Amino acid sequence: MTGFEAAVAKHQRRIFSFARYFLGNSAEAEDVMQEVLLRFWQNWQDLDSERLEPWLLRVTRNACYDQLRKRRSSSRYMVADPEGRVSDRAASERPDPEAMAEAGDFRRHLLAALRKLDEPLRSVLILREIQGLKYQEIADILELPLNTVRVYLHRGRQRLRKQLGRVYDHVPAS
Repeated sequence: MTGFEAAVAKHQRRIFSFARYFLGNSAEAEDVMQEVLLRFWQNWQDLDSERLEPWLLRVTRNACYDQLRKRRSSSRYMVADPEGRVSDRAASERPDPEAMAEAGDFRRHLLAALRKLDEPLRSVLILREIQGLKYQEIADILELPLNTVRVYLHRGRQRLRKQLGRVYDHVPAS
């Protein structure tokens, strides 16, 4: 396996996951991942291996913005799904249908609430809570001061709680 193939194998899942949560659409996330990997192939000889992941996720974020612009321009010609359906199902070991329905329902509400967050709150939340990155890694990826990342994470969590609190009574909206 070449150095490039090893790097792709190491980072491909994180790129896809970030794009999927950012866009709320698996097919578009696949397209973004392919675009990011193409850019990586074009630039991989010039990239510092220590700064590779921040670079890849920054490129992923920018590609997601491009995808959203395409979506907006094409939405003029297409009828949008008013419920914002998400085709992904919650991963579980054969839960009962009711649990699957609840998990799918929560996932739809979570993705809808994430989409309502402004940037960079959305990116900070996805990178921390879904991707599990450390604060410093997020600061490097988004090119923000560390304290700013902490503030954005706090604000993003509050807004997400508030959005979900409107749907789920038991979620404190503090």
